[in-house]
Amino acid sequence: MLDAAIKQQLETLFTGLNHSIALVVEQSTHSKQGELLEMLDEVASTSSDLAVKQGGANSAVPRFAIHRDGKATGIVFQGIPGGHEFTSFVVALLNTAGKGKLPDSGLVNRIKRIRPIDVRTYVSLSCESCPDIVQAFNQIVLSHGAITHTMIDGEHVPDELKALGIQGVPSVWVGDEMIHSGRGNLAELIGKLEDKFKNEGEAPKEHNLGHYVVGVLGGGPAGASAAIYSVRKGVSTILIAEKLGGQVQETKGIENLISVKYTEGPELAANLYKHIKEYPVEILEHRRVTTITNKGTTKEVRLDSGEFFTCDSLIVATGAKWRELGIPGERDYIGRGVAFCAHCDGPYYKAKKVAVIGGGNSGVEAAIDLASIAREVVLFEYLDVLKADEVLVKKLKSLPNVSIVTSAKTSQIIGNGEKVVSLNYQNRKTDKEHTLDLDGIFVQIGLSPNSALVKDLVETTKFGEIVVDVKGRTTTEGVYAAGDVTTVPYKQIVIAMGEGAKVALTAFEDRMRS
Repeated sequence: MLDAAIKQQLETLFTGLNHSIALVVEQSTHSKQGELLEMLDEVASTSSDLAVKQGGANSAVPRFAIHRDGKATGIVFQGIPGGHEFTSFVVALLNTAGKGKLPDSGLVNRIKRIRPIDVRTYVSLSCESCPDIVQAFNQIVLSHGAITHTMIDGEHVPDELKALGIQGVPSVWVGDEMIHSGRGNLAELIGKLEDKFKNEGEAPKEHNLGHYVVGVLGGGPAGASAAIYSVRKGVSTILIAEKLGGQVQETKGIENLISVKYTEGPELAANLYKHIKEYPVEILEHRRVTTITNKGTTKEVRLDSGEFFTCDSLIVATGAKWRELGIPGERDYIGRGVAFCAHCDGPYYKAKKVAVIGGGNSGVEAAIDLASIAREVVLFEYLDVLKADEVLVKKLKSLPNVSIVTSAKTSQIIGNGEKVVSLNYQNRKTDKEHTLDLDGIFVQIGLSPNSALVKDLVETTKFGEIVVDVKGRTTTEGVYAAGDVTTVPYKQIVIAMGEGAKVALTAFEDRMRS
């Protein structure tokens, strides 16, 4: 099942685990039980610290738990963790042994304030966003000690998916309540758990991180570049990020980063992190900024963790996020018919009718991908013509199961309480209202700047972009901005990197002059 190259990589990764880790398999008569056992045996063969053991419980589907030094960790995999989830399995083994990238002490303290719960994450093995959620919850489990988490391959439990009304993954549940759906990161998940399951009376304790010359908000290409260029000037630098890599983490193929012929988002994000770690940058990941106070020559930044710091120069490189339609029904049915990732949720709409909202490159590419899965795809565009590249438009129009509706203003998403059933839209030329019966809607209308935290501190455009001058200065002295969150045109990785470097140099220049 595992080829020689993968086994060799695992042998290297699992060297010196220094814990006895057991893969405890529940008994099952499922047709794929043998496949699970074969895979686990091969993985266990790569380290003397790993072993496969038979458990006493029975399961209708392949299922196993990870134990460390004879005790259950709370991590369970239901199904065979292949595809993208094989990485989650490997990371879980490393994390169980205390290896890999783990939550820091500040995050662990927050996690421990959550009361014990049993979490289930439904995934598809083809989902590219699911591993982030699975790995984050497994880290929460290991940090807490009394929370459990089960990854469930939805392919094995179709009746369960139908009963819960799940139409998109990842879908996270506690009991009969869905607490998260779609993309996410550790910071977001911890925040949601705190909101719903935090022990009463528990609040993050304030912790002064001290003073830095430069504070960088954002861990994407612009933020990473700004931090590296700042610290190379010999000044103390702190970087705050919800997720290192930012939006890059969700980018599949990258072929236009000069000198790098091809890479993928997660790989680039990992390389950004490695590069930053080569320098004495203080990195706090999985944090959200709650307030920024302008104190004249210094800026005070407070985080949702209770931590705070001050800095002389603040660089905002918070990037952008997927833009929502903002119409009734959209948020109500996220994960139940409303989706933002064709790669992740497309398989759930096999032989069904779906809509794609957005006629730019991302929308047309999504429609092309979905056309090979869905029975019918309808693409909606607000303007009179599609904005995508001509080569993509030609490909789209060549597909027999795709139709295009232009001059369309979507107005409402209709559901039956469990899932999406139709979409209301208006023809902008005739003002006539239409209703289209369908099974799912994929929203692909671009990005929205993550500038809310500074909207009262600096000038922004009506679209939320931070207004900057040619050197990246904002309208507030000592505050700079770079990357997709700014008015700089062309939201490209290579441009964000350059802008990050530029504002770091500008901030240094301004300090020297002052």
